[in-house]
Amino acid sequence: MKLEVYNIKGESIGREVELSSDVFGLELNEKHDHVVYLAVKQYLNAQRQGTHKSKERNEIKGSTKKIKRQKGTGTARAGSMKNPLFRGGGRMFGPRPRNYAIQLNKKVKKLARKAVLTNKFNEGAIQIVEDFSFDSPRTKEYKSFLNNLSADGKDLTTAKSLLVLDAPLVDKEPLKPAFPRKLRGAKNRAKYKSQVEQYVTDLKDYKESKRSYYETVDASIDKAEKLYDNIVLSSRNLKNAEVVDAKNVNIFELMNADHILMSEGALNQLTDILS
Repeated sequence: MKLEVYNIKGESIGREVELSSDVFGLELNEKHDHVVYLAVKQYLNAQRQGTHKSKERNEIKGSTKKIKRQKGTGTARAGSMKNPLFRGGGRMFGPRPRNYAIQLNKKVKKLARKAVLTNKFNEGAIQIVEDFSFDSPRTKEYKSFLNNLSADGKDLTTAKSLLVLDAPLVDKEPLKPAFPRKLRGAKNRAKYKSQVEQYVTDLKDYKESKRSYYETVDASIDKAEKLYDNIVLSSRNLKNAEVVDAKNVNIFELMNADHILMSEGALNQLTDILS
């Protein structure tokens, strides 16, 4: 299973990438259809705010005095003006705030993404692009990029396209060493003493690495954001163009896209995540 690699001009660079059969080569059946259904259902349910609310009988402001006698009026009995049958009364069984989220196993969600990627590969809707970046955010450049990669009668400037990128990682803050747990007994005193000495050494190293981290973290963040955000901002004004990080791509975005463009770095990262 191989795909050609293209540059941003839509030209083949004469190189192919090997696709993992575990991610792009599943033997699809009815089981995978149901797994995809569950994953999409979970995603759409999580998008619902669930803040709907209407006032019920006990929440309506008004008198609870019985408005007429029980019998002899020729009409139905009524207890108060807050009766749901009256104008201005409370609503019967009205909507209440609730959480629509459903739980789904990680393996099920992972299998669903594999099934969708396999289906897109079988349809020829996946294209690999070499890693690239824009010097500045420009919609014209991104539209030209989509136009160059349009082929086989597909116009990516109008079709729903999804570009999956490998967003640069920001250096993580060093972890502070944990103070050793005190050991009881005379035999463990020497061992505990050596652990404390090692902790003091590790703490000095931690303070030095933390100082250097904070000196370079701003430059690291700026570099990571510039490489990724320029492409995201360039696509934002195009209605059917979406850009997503490989770590955060979800089942709905994969299903909704007519054509998936994937950078080489994103392909490797996505394969590592799903394998």
